[in-house]
Amino acid sequence: MITLFSTPKPFAGHIGVIQRNALCSWQRLHPDIEVILFGDDPGAEEVCRELGIRHIPEVRRNRHGTKYLASIYDQAQELARHELLCHVNCDILLLSDFRLAIECLLRNTTRFVAAGRRWDADLATPLAFQQPFWEQEIRRLAKQTNRQRPPQWMDYFVFPRGFYHHKIPKFVIGRPGWDPWLLWFAIASNVPVVDLSRDVSAVHQNHDYSYHPLGEKGVWEGEEAQENYGFLEGGRKYRTLESATHVLRFGQLRQNRMRWLALPKRELRLLASRLWYLFLK
Repeated sequence: MITLFSTPKPFAGHIGVIQRNALCSWQRLHPDIEVILFGDDPGAEEVCRELGIRHIPEVRRNRHGTKYLASIYDQAQELARHELLCHVNCDILLLSDFRLAIECLLRNTTRFVAAGRRWDADLATPLAFQQPFWEQEIRRLAKQTNRQRPPQWMDYFVFPRGFYHHKIPKFVIGRPGWDPWLLWFAIASNVPVVDLSRDVSAVHQNHDYSYHPLGEKGVWEGEEAQENYGFLEGGRKYRTLESATHVLRFGQLRQNRMRWLALPKRELRLLASRLWYLFLK
């Protein structure tokens, strides 16, 4: 079916709970799912052993100890049991609609990149996966919270083995900038890019930013974030799901006829923000 791979934060406290929730949700997608977890973060080895997940502790890191995205992607593509891979953030719950979406895409083509927006929800306790209606409860909570992130927020990427192999710049994970680059690379390579947001309920379990010494500001604006932004070349290598060539809607793959408006809309937003900045000065 598919190989899912990710890298965790330390399995402690609330973060530990929601990461376990995510991993268990992935394992329930299909009998032939493979899950690989990268990194030697505290608790990772023990959790992988307990859940029967493949664990690869060796990941290259920068001077701050932050993991390089390319190290994870390259190893995943070399080690995966399946030809189709999905990188998903370790706090994301995937439900059965994800499997249905992948099966739908595979009936049409095997060469594509797919991604989607997430729904935010507050979860603080282990999920009761033994209950028959756990999935419906998660969907209800996500829709009740009613916070689906905009098109630049992408928390999972589906792609064929080899597509990103030895092609990713020195992005670090856990900082912004790398996800719009992945989408840009696919579009620049003339590969169909599918937005799954309408059909897939990917649920992000909210958490704080205590894992970074400077908190949320450090994650989004710190030195590592600025280095990541540099690989986007001033926005030239930045794309969002608005630029996807196709959308999946009610199980039907359709062309995204609005994608040609994505870049002009972004330029207008940038112009408006510059004018607002000048006005404030």
